[in-house]
Amino acid sequence: MGKSAKLPSPCIDVCKFRRDGHCAGCSMTKAQKKISKRLRSSGERAAFIEMLLHQQNGLGRYSHWRRTYAKKCAKRGVEMPGSMTAI
Repeated sequence: MGKSAKLPSPCIDVCKFRRDGHCAGCSMTKAQKKISKRLRSSGERAAFIEMLLHQQNGLGRYSHWRRTYAKKCAKRGVEMPGSMTAI
């Protein structure tokens, strides 16, 4: 049986830290980007993405990220984390 695909990185390749240290593309800080690179399981990534969604909601202006991340997930053939589909 093949290995199941894991959730892709929340990074959408913008990497412009202009919003008080938060990336204009995904809202992660540099420290959070380092953490996200170490996440191995889909469960860890899903929890991290849930945290990121809450952060984006607090900061505002990140609706572009949800669309781009949905495309990344679809390309990889994985479902987005649960609460993202309701947003």
